[in-house]
Amino acid sequence: MKIALVINRSSGALLGLTDAPRDLERKLADAGFDVGAVLDGDASDLVARAEHAASLPVEAVITAGGDGTIMTAAQALAGAGKALGPLPLGTMNLLARDLGIPLDLDEAIVALASAERIPIDLGEVNGHVFLCNSMLGVPARLAERRERGRQNMGVTGWWRLVVAGLKGLYRYPPLRVGLDLGQGPVTFRSKAIVVANNAYDEGFGHFLSRSRLDRGELALYVTRHLSAWPLIRISARVAIGNWRQDPDIETFAVRELTVTSRRKLLRVMNDGETMLLKPPLLYRIRPKALLALRPHGEESAAPEAAA
Repeated sequence: MKIALVINRSSGALLGLTDAPRDLERKLADAGFDVGAVLDGDASDLVARAEHAASLPVEAVITAGGDGTIMTAAQALAGAGKALGPLPLGTMNLLARDLGIPLDLDEAIVALASAERIPIDLGEVNGHVFLCNSMLGVPARLAERRERGRQNMGVTGWWRLVVAGLKGLYRYPPLRVGLDLGQGPVTFRSKAIVVANNAYDEGFGHFLSRSRLDRGELALYVTRHLSAWPLIRISARVAIGNWRQDPDIETFAVRELTVTSRRKLLRVMNDGETMLLKPPLLYRIRPKALLALRPHGEESAAPEAAA
């Protein structure tokens, strides 16, 4: 399989690794890939390099970076006929997990070398795509704080982030928005709104995981109560995979969604990357708009017809 490799040196796992391009190219070639191009750089030119990779005569684009890097590549590859293959070099590796890609780098490369190409859905808000989720409220605030301290996280940095999150449950004012699911806007006051590209699974060990990536629907999760205790309880239930029936979470399955607000800008976190967008926020699902590499034997993301 002929590929292009897109590297984002700004990703946490690659910071300071001067030999990363050469090492990754060697590992990919040893696994049987025909590496047609290595597009190395940092976040400053990532969009341009992803678009260049999408224009090359290759079958797939392999990304070396976090979930934000993968999202940028997906934006460029949508409709291009080339498959996306994410290496697990991020913090959460959400898409890699959902595709069944091993989290060990060497094992992931071997698995991708014999992977199949499958179509998966893309979520979109105001022209910006997301592969996993789009969040508003406290999660977006915490992501911004994480990005500011990315290079000095460590154990202490993550502890500070947890403490900031608990403080945010008390201090951060609820987001007042209108949610229009197709029957007119309904006003919500919430500290956390999540729009997922296909619904999350429930059950122990299924933390933010999705068994299907091609249902052609968005899943909207909204916390209704504003006090800290319900939010802490919800967070704990999400961690153990027992949250869908929580009385303080409202869940909706939609293909399109409009978020309105009196604010001039809303802070949105798409796949871990924050941005400021002008409302209204127009969410939609783009069914099977992207090709992705899935290791053989992983049936979780299979199309319905193949299930």
